[in-house]
Amino acid sequence: MKTARHIIVILFFSLFSSVIFSQVRLPKLISDGMVLQRGTDLRIWGWASPGEKVSVSFAGSSYSTSANDTGKWEIAMPPMKAGGPYEMTVNASNTVSVKDILIGDVWICSGQSNMGSLRGFSRDYQEEIAKSENNQIRHFSVPMGFSLDERAEDVRSGRWVSANPKDVVSFAAVGYFFGKELYDTYKVPIGLINSSVGGSSAEAWISKEAIKSSYPRYYDDVEKFRIPGYLARVNQQDNERIAKWNSQLRKDDEGYKNPGQNWFDPYLNVSEWETTAVPGHWQDTRIGNIHGVVWYRREFDIPSSMTGRQAVLQLGRIVDADSVYINGAYIGSVGSQWSQRNYRIPENLLKAGTNTIVVRIINFIGHGGFVPGKPYKIIAGNDTVNLEGVWKYRVGAVEEPLEDRLPNYKIPTGLFTGMIAPLLNYKIKGAIWYQGESNTSRAGEHYELFKLLIRDWRANWNTGDFPFLFVQLPNYRELNIETTKYDWALFRESQLKALSIPNTGMAVTIDIGDPSDIHPGNKKDVGIRLALAARKVAYGDDNVVNSGPIYSSMAIKGNRITLSFTNTGSGLVARNGKELGGFEICDLNSDYVPANAVIENNRITVWSDKIARPVAVRYAWANNPESANLYNKEGLPASPFRTSDLY
Repeated sequence: MKTARHIIVILFFSLFSSVIFSQVRLPKLISDGMVLQRGTDLRIWGWASPGEKVSVSFAGSSYSTSANDTGKWEIAMPPMKAGGPYEMTVNASNTVSVKDILIGDVWICSGQSNMGSLRGFSRDYQEEIAKSENNQIRHFSVPMGFSLDERAEDVRSGRWVSANPKDVVSFAAVGYFFGKELYDTYKVPIGLINSSVGGSSAEAWISKEAIKSSYPRYYDDVEKFRIPGYLARVNQQDNERIAKWNSQLRKDDEGYKNPGQNWFDPYLNVSEWETTAVPGHWQDTRIGNIHGVVWYRREFDIPSSMTGRQAVLQLGRIVDADSVYINGAYIGSVGSQWSQRNYRIPENLLKAGTNTIVVRIINFIGHGGFVPGKPYKIIAGNDTVNLEGVWKYRVGAVEEPLEDRLPNYKIPTGLFTGMIAPLLNYKIKGAIWYQGESNTSRAGEHYELFKLLIRDWRANWNTGDFPFLFVQLPNYRELNIETTKYDWALFRESQLKALSIPNTGMAVTIDIGDPSDIHPGNKKDVGIRLALAARKVAYGDDNVVNSGPIYSSMAIKGNRITLSFTNTGSGLVARNGKELGGFEICDLNSDYVPANAVIENNRITVWSDKIARPVAVRYAWANNPESANLYNKEGLPASPFRTSDLY
């Protein structure tokens, strides 16, 4: 039997619970500093108690609605012109204010790691970062979110920040330079929403409904991973397998078996160690393509001017993981082959004269070693010591290859459900997309998959065929990634074909990549080239030359083929005044051979004395097309192409 005191307590907690659960709440995107899309009907939405009345005051107007039976509410507002700042007030049983709102153009930035933050490239863009102060360019980072079940209604966290030297490093690097170029051109506030995940596959960004209708085999994967406990079991097995491999590696490593003199000891006798060149992969040495641990070491001289100072050790990229010691002291480690190594050396560790560096490299799979084409040096102020050259090395342990774990960000639909679905009510100008590295081994299916992604996003945003701009993959020659000689060339062809989709644009980047790095450092030119595409596709500027030459047709006469192009701008040119390179020609009975090529009347004539009856030409047809140099006079490179996919 309830006492009066019990009844009072129950009533108190009922009233308290009612107050708590009736608090009006906004999604993370609708927050201080946000940029709303100009020139279109706007939506403001959130959550409250079922049936609760909600009113919104904004820009001198008021709007009202009631939450539905699940507590969701939404208000539509008429289009607005660019401007601000404004303040918005949302009233229900409580009041929420959103301050410093701008009206401008909002762009989704998505894809994989090359749409990542500027932080990883801050050393390359110190001047741009120092001059980045601009309250009219703003950015929202969507945290990693993965789901195979119901669409997420909100992102886990995030806030709008404006461009300034402190915060701009958190911006998508390509997105920032893209947004800055647009702002400098149109002086309209720019909002950038970065929803990207390193290593992600294209199918992970497509909705479950679209995958089910077009790719049943991928949908079967989704259903398999949705079985209760299945994904957790796979992840646990991966964790156990990887932990066992690393434990065995540590136990087998000869470099640790003598506790009195580990191999990072600077006084270790290494007279029996072999020598090799750094940078380089150890598959090119006597030991061949083994997996496990290889220790590298060398002595180097330091001038007295570099001692007693903060120094930085740059070790480029290492495949896969490394631990570094200088003069026997542990400096640090990195566990991913994709990260550049920049280690800080304590001020009093380097000594004048001879010093010792030891690098313990773990290779899981592929080809281990130091990636060529990267910096390997020690920097202190204006002084530099080059570490390239002859090093000693010795095998510490050999193990079976370690396959990578199953990453959630490659499972179909998972990122759409977790990271795109919460954004769909937010009106946008368009999207920029930098993805493909994870799909190059399936280049043959990419065009249809990419077309589905674009169609799916447009249908779900329900704002028509909004501009969708993408980056054609750059030049790259990574030994550990290429499956065939032409994977990336075939993938670029599928991207070129995607220009047939309405309201799309492409930035060609085969001249600004890094043959030795899947994460090229030049993000500025990528952003600028995407902005050129936006000026044409999204802003209707017909006077802008928005890309380099695009192959359109050919004519065969005798032993020569004449090629015509669109986007020639002020005219075709061979970069740096050299002869045209990168062209190949074939007939019905032979493989492609290198071809001569000349510019004639803004067309290109191609031939080879070895081919009497040519049928097809291809250009820049390689993963790393080094000799390709066809541009327009505006300085934009031609896209790679084949005149026929039959040859």
